[in-house]
Formats: sequence, structure tokens, C-alpha cells
Amino acid sequence: MIGVVLLGMLFDRPALTMRTLTIAALVVLLFAPESIVHPSFQMSFAATLALIAGHERGAIKLRGRSDTSLGARAALWGVNEIVGLTIASLLAGLATTPYAAFYFHRIAPYGVIANLLAMPIVSAWVMPMGILGIVTMPLGLDAEFWRQMGYGIEWMNAVGLWVASLPGAYGRVSLFGVGPLLLATAGFLVIGLLKTPLSWSGAIVVAAATIWAASAPRPDVLIAAVRGNDGRLAIQHSGDSFAVREWLAADANGRDAHDQSLGQGIACDASGCIGKLAGGGLVAYAFSPEAFEEDCIRAVLVVASRGEAPADCKATVIDRGLWRQRGALILTRRGADFIIESARSKNFDRPWAAKLVTGSRATRSASQHFWTIRPGRDRQSDP
Repeated sequence: MIGVVLLGMLFDRPALTMRTLTIAALVVLLFAPESIVHPSFQMSFAATLALIAGHERGAIKLRGRSDTSLGARAALWGVNEIVGLTIASLLAGLATTPYAAFYFHRIAPYGVIANLLAMPIVSAWVMPMGILGIVTMPLGLDAEFWRQMGYGIEWMNAVGLWVASLPGAYGRVSLFGVGPLLLATAGFLVIGLLKTPLSWSGAIVVAAATIWAASAPRPDVLIAAVRGNDGRLAIQHSGDSFAVREWLAADANGRDAHDQSLGQGIACDASGCIGKLAGGGLVAYAFSPEAFEEDCIRAVLVVASRGEAPADCKATVIDRGLWRQRGALILTRRGADFIIESARSKNFDRPWAAKLVTGSRATRSASQHFWTIRPGRDRQSDP
């Protein structure tokens, strides 16, 4: 982006324009086209788009009389800097919120406070020290400038830790699909790119995306996690704290991966575990083939880590074969059936993971990413 801006200045062209942003994006995609699906690319360009759109619409700046005193002019300059930082922080923060919520299941409501405390140090200390370090590097006199730059970065870290410790500083967002994210992106593009009053119609699109994301249903089963009557996930802990932490984050649950309350609602013995779904029905985790006889009668869903369930099992069965074929799974109960969202769609075809051609117990529903699991079917039948 900086390279494109400097090149434009050489040809006496405006530096901060949407054309500059477009060229920068095209250059990045030319060399790394896969970056378009990465959160770093999406968040960086969304924030820059918002900042340029705000700049093009005119900065809010207070102006004093020409005969004001030096102290008054300094105070006015400080107020304008604070207002500018606040607006820039709000623009960039709002533009990146959908992506932070989608990828990391969190939002930062106090981002403005952090930026107001950290950005003056960045502008007045960190960046000048970095420039001086580069200039003096050929002379071997750069060490002190890097040290001073480090002090400024330590201040930034301290500000971040302090803001994160404030009550309500960590906003949690539950899992939602890619649809609301694409709709919010379209809304931001309308707001940022259109030059007429019609651009504010994009706010309606963003509001619709927010409502869509907030109304997304929460899954009933995450393989080793069952949602009970209290609305919280009860987890059969297998020692994989990373997976548990990700499940809790996607459920907007603030509990720690090692919290003892996670196991409440899951009863285990040597042959397996049992969890109860909200509204009734048992989920059984079979650790041995001997557990199938009882689990297939009592449970509505059997998750088998070993062995094959009998063909006449009345419960829905999720076994290792289905995991390998479909990847990560989340299950939502719909009457007697389970709707499964699969990480691996029907079009998934990679050199290291070829497209599926064999059957499974799953039957495909209307969406290529979803599979309807029905009890009592032959697990070797075609999809």
C-alpha cells in the first residue's frame, strides 16, 4: 500500500484513493491469490477501505481564530488529534468486527480506548525511532534507537493488557455461517464505494447481516460435547484442550478448557459415556463394541470411537469412517433426524484428499455442506 502511494505521489496523483487500495489488493492477489480467504487480508483491506472512505467524506476538524494564543492553538491541535484518532478507531473497528466475530468469535468493544492510549506513542515515538534506526544502521549506530523503539512497544503491550482486563472488554460471539459474513461485506462495500446518499443503504444490509448472525442456531452436539437443558455444552473431555477451547469460543462460552464444570451432565464408565440432550434423548459415546447393545436401544445418537455398530442399530451412529470422510462435524437435531454441517463439502477435491466417491450413512440434503443423518439406515448405502 505504501509503495503504491509513493508511486502515485511521483506522478502527482492523489495518494489516498480507492484506486490506490484496488491496486494494492490486486498486487497482493497476483502473488498470493489464496490470501483472499485469509482473515489477515480481509481485515486489513476492510479497515483501510473504511479509513479511505471516511477520509474522502471529509475529516472533522475544529478551527480557531488566527489571533489565538499559542496555548490555545496547541490545545486545539490536541483536541483535533483525539477526535481524529477516535473516528479512525471507530471506522477501522466497525469494519473489522464481522471478520473478528466470524474467525475468532470475539469483538473488542474497548478498542477506541486502547487506540487513544497507544497510537500517540506509536506516531510520536515508535515510528520515529524505527526510521532513525534504519537511517543509522549502515553506521552501526542503530542499537539505541531499537532499544527506544522497544520501550514504546512495551507501552503498547501494557495498554493492551490493561484494556483487556477491564470488565466487559472481551465480547464473545457464537458460531455463525459464512452467509452473514458475505452479506456484511457487501454492505460495507456499498457504504465505502458509492458516492451518493444511496451508499447509506449499505447500513441496512449490515444490520440484516447482524440479525442473521445473531439468530444462527447453536448446534446440539459437537461430537464430544452435548448441549443440555441449561443451554450450556457438557463436554466428554478426552485431553484435547485445544479442541475444547475452540468449541467453547465458538459457543461464546467463557469457561476455561480445564474447568471442572465442563463435565457436568456427562456420566462415564469403562465402556463409554452418556449425555442428555436438551428436550430429552441420550447421546452415547461407545468406547468398546460391548457398549453398542445397550446404547443402540437407549440412545438417539451413538458416537463410536472403536468398532462397528450393528446394522440393526436403531440409533443414529457417527463412527470414525464418517469423521474421516466428512472432516469436522456439528449436529443440530431436527425431530428424529440430525442435520450435520460438514467441513468437507461434496466439491472438496485436493491432491492429498481426493473427492469422495464411496457411500456412507449420510444422505445429502439441499445444501452441499449439510447432511441429514437418519436412524436405522445401512451405513454402507450410497449417499
